[in-house]
Amino acid sequence: MNFDGAKKFILNKLQNEIHKKYSYHNINHTINVYEACKRIAKAENLSKNKTDLLLTAALFHDSGMLISYVGHEEASAKITNETLPDFDYSSDEIEVINKMILTTKLPQSAETLEEMILCDADLDYLGRDDFYMISHQLKYEWKINGINKLSLRQWYELQASFLENHKYFTQTEINLREEKKLKHLREIKNLLK
Repeated sequence: MNFDGAKKFILNKLQNEIHKKYSYHNINHTINVYEACKRIAKAENLSKNKTDLLLTAALFHDSGMLISYVGHEEASAKITNETLPDFDYSSDEIEVINKMILTTKLPQSAETLEEMILCDADLDYLGRDDFYMISHQLKYEWKINGINKLSLRQWYELQASFLENHKYFTQTEINLREEKKLKHLREIKNLLK
């Protein structure tokens, strides 16, 4: 497995080819998810081999945005199937990576620790200080792409519902992000009064 080669390839592709109208699903999000995966994997004592597969999944998890906005998780799996053999990933490794990527589709459905870590990393921002900024990047992205043109009130109602129903999988993220996520929920509910 040539992890470094795969990492360099996909980051270069995302940097140069991802459409500028993606204000949320862009290289910055990919790097945020990658860094969160590294942090959580270390805290959860994930083995080196499993961490390498996890980090590969993190790097490729939104690469499908290069092909399609809707169903981008499946498109990401298609890209890994086409790309990773060139970097000496086995078919079994690619299958594990694809399963991780597909679990990030909402509603998330993680089973293995690696899947749980990727799902938590993908929504790490829910419990961070930059939550509102990132949330509005997603709102703008939806508007520009014609996905959903919600009013600000409707957007906050959607965010409140999402935060209420979201659960972090790993103890690491629960300990680090849950309290602030709930603070954001309270703030949004106060705005909606």
